[in-house]
Amino acid sequence: MSCFALIPAAGSGSRMGAATPKQYLDLLGKPLIWHTVRALAAVPEIERVCVVISPGDEWWDCYDWSEFPRLQVLRCGGATRAESVLNGLRVATVADDDWALVHDAARPCLEPEHVSAMIDELRDDAVGGILAVPVADTLKRAAVGDRIARTEPRDGLWQAQTPQMFRRGELIAALASFMGPDITDEASAIEKQGLAPQLVMGSPWNLKVTYPQDLRLAALILQGR
Repeated sequence: MSCFALIPAAGSGSRMGAATPKQYLDLLGKPLIWHTVRALAAVPEIERVCVVISPGDEWWDCYDWSEFPRLQVLRCGGATRAESVLNGLRVATVADDDWALVHDAARPCLEPEHVSAMIDELRDDAVGGILAVPVADTLKRAAVGDRIARTEPRDGLWQAQTPQMFRRGELIAALASFMGPDITDEASAIEKQGLAPQLVMGSPWNLKVTYPQDLRLAALILQGR
């Protein structure tokens, strides 16, 4: 079995409040997604990095991607993340039992060694798993008017990250069967099939850029390396 990465990058990133899609915002002189591609391309176990973009994407070809020979662009993005992932998995010319590592385009600070460790831990797993970190903050349940209703116990709670690693065929079947608003990541679709993905320790530096201030934090993390 081989491993390939899939980066869904067809979204608009509306919460950033920018005219340019989030994945193309400038980060240290490169588009944000360039750093994401670079991290996955540096993982020796990954044979191919597939990026799923919108058929009408007008930004991708503005940049030079020639330094990534294992990069493949799939212009089959859908209206949602789950649709983009499903479309990309179907189009990718790989075997059903190959491992698909789905990674957010907006996580540019991924460390390749964490991905290698994840692959090593899950390669013989019956289900697959995800990078994640235990929840450290106290969690509050909000009531009407943003008043605190109660404190939620955080024991056993983890914050999901990406990559999320599952066999291509099984992930296609899960996403095709359970597509809907409650499928917020690949693991949630696998869970709907009654399976229990493995939690693999990630890193707090594996930041997801969601709001404008996150872009500054990502720059600091990358510069710090």
